[in-house]
Amino acid sequence: MLNRWQQMRQSKVALLVLMSIAMPVAFNVWSALLNNFVVERAAFTGIEIGILQSLREVPGFLAFTAIFVLLIIREQTFALLALVLLGAGVSLTGFFPTEYGLYFTTVLMSIGFHYFETVKQSLSLQWLTREEAPQVLGRLLAIGSVTSLVAYGALWVSLEVFGWGFKTNFLLAGSACLLLAIFMWVAFPQFKSEHAQNKHLVLRKRYWLYYVLTFLSGARRQIFVVFAAFLMVEKFGYSASQVTTLFLINY
Repeated sequence: MLNRWQQMRQSKVALLVLMSIAMPVAFNVWSALLNNFVVERAAFTGIEIGILQSLREVPGFLAFTAIFVLLIIREQTFALLALVLLGAGVSLTGFFPTEYGLYFTTVLMSIGFHYFETVKQSLSLQWLTREEAPQVLGRLLAIGSVTSLVAYGALWVSLEVFGWGFKTNFLLAGSACLLLAIFMWVAFPQFKSEHAQNKHLVLRKRYWLYYVLTFLSGARRQIFVVFAAFLMVEKFGYSASQVTTLFLINY
């Protein structure tokens, strides 16, 4: 048993698996609860939710600045710090049912989320060989998807069966992410990358179509996914458990 644990501690894939579990636990619970929370506790209208979602995307737009942070700290450390910020932001959300309080916790959470997603992709491509990358990346994606489904299911149970409120669910989800990040920080050594990572921004003219499609995908998400869920709550009175069910079915 001890030998197996030691082997796992030396596995880069094991660390990537735990990272793939930690992020969706916090982010998906936050996404499912946010619209009900801002309407029922902070009396948000379309204007406030528009501002909040705009602020949430600022760290995403500035995610390229990760290359400057990497001049100071290592990528593995940066990824875990980002998970800590994500977990902290989600944990604190339930304690700030005000307009500016929600702006603050959303930006904090978003900084962690966008930097983590940026660095995790980089680490995955550095740590995996070209031969094993497709299979391992597919498995990591599957693990993240299963974790998301479990998170939505657990959230529905906590709302419908146990009757736990927003504050408790935000705190539990954020704390789970935070504790997993601390565990990874303590349990795993600093892995060395076999290939040095370029620390500058790269843009290629031949990838213009990919850039356009990525932009349109983000626009679609903001217009439909974000505001459709908010509309369900504000105009049609969907409860938090009903919205969670929609997220679960749609995933």
